[in-house]
Amino acid sequence: MELYEKLKSIVAELEEDVRKAEGGNKAAGTRVRQAMQDVKNVAQDIRKQVLEMRGSENA
Repeated sequence: MELYEKLKSIVAELEEDVRKAEGGNKAAGTRVRQAMQDVKNVAQDIRKQVLEMRGSENA
């Protein structure tokens, strides 16, 4: 659950930078791309955690 909260936090913090990037702000675009990489990594960690939970139920 902690990782999920982290994921939500990253996405929530992105909103302003996404709007700025749409307006042509290159620095905001860079921040958005980096944050998207963070989203990808956290999502992968959540996926691994869920698989581990599923695996422990079958044992």
